[in-house]
Amino acid sequence: MAESLPLEILTYILSFLPLSDQKEASLVSRAWYFAAQNALREQPGLTSLDLSGCSELADGALLAVSRGLRHLQNLSLRRLQRLTDTGCKALGGLRELRSLDLAECCLVSGRELAQALGSTCRASPPLASLSLAYCSLLKVSMPPLAFLHRDSGLAMGAFFPQPCPEQQQAAGPSLLVLRALQELDLTACCQLTDASLAKVLQFPQLRRLSLSLLPAFTDMGLVAVARGCPSLEHLALSHCSLLSDEGWAQAASFWPRLRHLTLSSCSQLTEQTLDTIGQACKQLQVLDVAMCPGISMAAVRRLQAQLPQVTCVQSRFVGGADLTLTL
Repeated sequence: MAESLPLEILTYILSFLPLSDQKEASLVSRAWYFAAQNALREQPGLTSLDLSGCSELADGALLAVSRGLRHLQNLSLRRLQRLTDTGCKALGGLRELRSLDLAECCLVSGRELAQALGSTCRASPPLASLSLAYCSLLKVSMPPLAFLHRDSGLAMGAFFPQPCPEQQQAAGPSLLVLRALQELDLTACCQLTDASLAKVLQFPQLRRLSLSLLPAFTDMGLVAVARGCPSLEHLALSHCSLLSDEGWAQAASFWPRLRHLTLSSCSQLTEQTLDTIGQACKQLQVLDVAMCPGISMAAVRRLQAQLPQVTCVQSRFVGGADLTLTL
């Protein structure tokens, strides 16, 4: 019966539903999809929107959102499998955006996203949280995700290589506002390399960072990240199997504020890394070294004695043990 209702009536009915229910209703049929979009347009003051998992939504939906919901501050587009770089252009219309989740958007490579977010450089406050986790097409080498404009001393974000003056003029807006980025998730962006991350991660105010499941991430990249992001408090590096004690010996001193650290399944790390962390990261509270075969329980206990404020150490399968120590 609902299918026979005029679009205006169906839109009116859906406008009374909570946003979560509107999202579910958009999956019922094509008519309901358009009615749900119209219902969204009638809420111009909306500041938070979660469209995660709406697998039928594509670039046109994001365009509609950007036109009708200009005051959005928090937007989740997680697992929109049909969203592409073309759709990301629409993000330029969201001048008040503070948090953006594009995790598992497998067709997003980053090029148009950079231009869109760069076009909001006059927005206040700037983007603070960005998730690109599991965006397997994300590349920052061709073109790079960011470059550092050393003359200005500011982190210049863009998914473009550092250009010559002629190229810079033609490149369009950069992600200059990302100097204020506080949270960044690049988990499982498997095409990222040390060189590209060195260009990306120049964010002095960044507090949370995830680089887990990056198969090409090595000690060179770790040191570059440490120098570019000295304010980190939460860092996740699980399953980064190329990291070694030598890298941590160079990087740890840059992170005196580190409080949460995840190193699970970093198979090359030994107790030497724990000793280094114990000396450099005096504010550490939570540590995960589960499934690190080179770290012994004796080294874990020594770290806890050295840093009594560490309240939780995840140490499953450390040194052959299956333990979780929680104080």
